[in-house]
Amino acid sequence: MVIRPFRPGDRAVVERLLATAFETPATTADAPPIEVGLNTALLGSDALIPHLTLVAEIDDEVVGYCISTRATIGEAEALGLGPIGVLPSHQGRGIGAALVAETVRVADEHGEAVIVLLGDPAYYGRFGFVAGSQLGITAPDAGWREYFQALRLAAATDAHRGRFRYARPFDEL
Repeated sequence: MVIRPFRPGDRAVVERLLATAFETPATTADAPPIEVGLNTALLGSDALIPHLTLVAEIDDEVVGYCISTRATIGEAEALGLGPIGVLPSHQGRGIGAALVAETVRVADEHGEAVIVLLGDPAYYGRFGFVAGSQLGITAPDAGWREYFQALRLAAATDAHRGRFRYARPFDEL
């Protein structure tokens, strides 16, 4: 498996990947999963962080993807991680874990302070993510409870406490 930065030529493949990964009985070609439209908006946003938008390839096929965008905690900068997706035929092989681990590594290397995501605590806990509330970070939606996860990196300071805000495209969901 190779993990590399997303390239513009990956866009169509990533859209299909996310449509497949997040497909439900309610999704159709005319009404794809919300993650597809969100990702398109994030890719076109000034909040995009290119070196933290990654794909996983196996035998030159894109099988996994994640995107990180600029977010804030109060007035301090942070990262919002997601959507993250892996083709269903490749799930359970450590691809999502490798994408998250590489995101954490690159973010820390670039002096980022905090990564926030919405996800399963049992899954993301292995990377050091905890409920945002444990770190003094307030979720945009109180209903997210323990699924609102955060990870403090080496550059985190006391300024990284308060209300979290995702990149603008999340507000348009």
